[in-house]
Amino acid sequence: MSSGVCRRVLQSAGSPPAASAGSWSWSWSMSSCCRHRPGLRSEPRRGLSASGRGTMNVFNREMKKRQKNWAASLQDGHQYDYLRNEVGSRVADRVYDIARTFPLALDIGGGKSHIAEHLSKVQYKYFILRLPCISKGSADFVERLFLTDVSENSLKRRRASEIPTHGVLADEEFLPFKENTFDLVVSSLSLHWINDLPGALRQIHQVLKPDGVFIGAMVGGETLYELRCSLQLAETEREGGFSPHVSPYTAVTDLGNLLGQAGFTMLTVDIDEVQVHYPGITEVMADLQGMGESNCAWNRRAMLHRDTILAAAAIYKEMYASEDGSIPATFDILYMIGWKPHESQARPARRGSANVSFGDLSKISQPTDTNKS
Repeated sequence: MSSGVCRRVLQSAGSPPAASAGSWSWSWSMSSCCRHRPGLRSEPRRGLSASGRGTMNVFNREMKKRQKNWAASLQDGHQYDYLRNEVGSRVADRVYDIARTFPLALDIGGGKSHIAEHLSKVQYKYFILRLPCISKGSADFVERLFLTDVSENSLKRRRASEIPTHGVLADEEFLPFKENTFDLVVSSLSLHWINDLPGALRQIHQVLKPDGVFIGAMVGGETLYELRCSLQLAETEREGGFSPHVSPYTAVTDLGNLLGQAGFTMLTVDIDEVQVHYPGITEVMADLQGMGESNCAWNRRAMLHRDTILAAAAIYKEMYASEDGSIPATFDILYMIGWKPHESQARPARRGSANVSFGDLSKISQPTDTNKS
C-alpha cells in the first residue's frame, strides 16, 4: 500500500481502542500449537536451515526506520500503543517472576519505554500485594535500564519512569555494548523485523553477564492470517495473482532451536493469541501504520488498487466478521526466556549415573504386607 493511500486511510480512520467507545475490543487466549488457517497458502515462513548457517535479507531496515520515525512523530501516536502496552506489561510480569535484583538491564527496541513503565516502584508494590508469599527483599527490581531503538523519534518520546533510563540510538542487529555487561535483557515486539535473528540472539547472549537472563516477546506464528488471506483472495480475483503484503514470521517451533543455537540454557517458550476487533479493514491497516508495523519486506508491492482493497474488505467481513459486525485481527505473540550459562545453575546428571532402574518403578505403588504370620 502506497504511503499516500495509507496516509489518507489513517486520516479517515476512527480512534483506536482507548477512545473508540466500544468500536474496538480485546480478546486474549493461550495456545500451545499453530493452527491450520482456511484460505490460500500462507506467506513464506521466516527461519534458517537446520545448520543455522547464512543470513536472510528479508526486510529493508532503512524503510523500517522511516516507518517508526513517522509513527512516533504523530500527535496522536499514543492511541496506537495499546498492543505494545499490553505486551510490555506481560514481559514485565515475567521479569517479576524472577526473584532477584537486576542492577543493569537493557531493553532492545524499547522505543517509548513500554516495558520500563511497568517496572516502576508502583508496579513492584502491586506485585507484592498480589503475591504476599514473596517477601519484599526477595522480589526483583531493576535499578538502571538502557533503551535502544533504531528510531530517534521514539527515544525522544519515551515515557517517564521511576527507574533511571538512558536512551541509545542503535540498530537491534548491531548492539554497541561490551560482553558481559547486563544482568537482564528484555525486548518487546521488535525482534520480528530483524533480518539476522540468530545473529541478534547471539549478540544478546554476548552482552549478558553469566547467569543473566533474556526475556523477549515478538510477533510470530500465524499473525494477521485474516488480513493475509483476504488480500490474497482479493488480488487473485481482481488481478489474476497475488503478492505478499504481510511479512513472514518466525514459527514458535523454531524459536527454541534458535535460542539453543545462540547458547542459551533453561529455555522457556510460550505463545499468546491476541484478537483485536476493528470496524473494517481500513482501520486494521491504519492502526498497523500508526504502530509503525507496516510491511517493509523487500518484495512488497508499492501500492494496492482501489478495487482490490474494496474486494478484500468484503472478503474479510464475509469470512471472519463477528456477530456485531466487527472483524478480528489476530496477533500471535511469542514469549521466550533464556539464561546465559553459569556454574551455579542446575545441570542434568551425567549420563549413566542413575542408581535406580525404571523397572523398579512399578514396585513403588505396590502396598507392603506387614501382617504376615
